[in-house]
Amino acid sequence: MSHDDAQAGASPTEYGSGLSQSMFVPLELPLDFEAFYLGHQEAFHAYAEVHFGTREAAEEVIHEVFLEIHAGWSQLLSAGNLEQGAWAIVRRVVHDRLEAEGRGPAFVINGPIAQALNKALVTARDKLHKMESASGLYEAIAELPDRQFEVIVLRYVLGYDTAKVAWYIGIDDRTVGHHLRRAKERLRVKLGLPDTPKKPKQKGAGA
Repeated sequence: MSHDDAQAGASPTEYGSGLSQSMFVPLELPLDFEAFYLGHQEAFHAYAEVHFGTREAAEEVIHEVFLEIHAGWSQLLSAGNLEQGAWAIVRRVVHDRLEAEGRGPAFVINGPIAQALNKALVTARDKLHKMESASGLYEAIAELPDRQFEVIVLRYVLGYDTAKVAWYIGIDDRTVGHHLRRAKERLRVKLGLPDTPKKPKQKGAGA
């Protein structure tokens, strides 16, 4: 995106850069910022869409997010953890918008998260009714530490595989697995679900 193009007010589709209309700001963008946008906008928009229910609402929210990221770009870079800082902005803007609108996230209202987490959290059928309380489930998820919240939503709500979650957040696959295990255990305890019994170790033939 050139300075002349920005001043002329051309739409972002005219640049062929892949930037969506929701991203357009009349400024010259640093190349590293554009690269960050292209690499992360899919996850950011998907994250917002499962919270708000429509792509249009998601684009409006993520437009605000990227304006804030752009405004603080130098500080985010100097902080040493760009992905973590950017995801913190995404989560805060989404949370603030939901609070301002006085409603819960669409993924709880529509119910798919309960189905997505059932197998990961419980095996006892007589305990599954505890998952039917959408408000209680969301409260439990919302109380997770930031990184655990992010991996739960990306992995089980958006359905991204572990490698993709790791790439978006900027951590390795093993760390994603660690946060998932900790998050699922916190949710299990919070929701009063039974612990999954561990399979007994098989003894060797000569034991």
